[in-house]
Amino acid sequence: MLPRKDTDEEIAAAAYMIWLEEGQPHGMDKEHWFRAQTALEGTKAKKKAPAKKKPAKAEAAAKPKAKAKPKAKPNPKDA
Repeated sequence: MLPRKDTDEEIAAAAYMIWLEEGQPHGMDKEHWFRAQTALEGTKAKKKAPAKKKPAKAEAAAKPKAKAKPKAKPNPKDA
């Protein structure tokens, strides 16, 4: 099955959001359209790409925990 292209409705909706975020400037419709199209293509490409696993952090690099203070011994003079 061939991957489907973004529909005009999806691109229009994304371009509209860009237009709103930029304060509704006049004369930027083509730029917003192409930016929306590029953004949608990028998100679809990310969904298709397999997720890369991040390497586990080394435990040695972790901040060491402070040692617990020893409990106070009872004073035999208080008894």
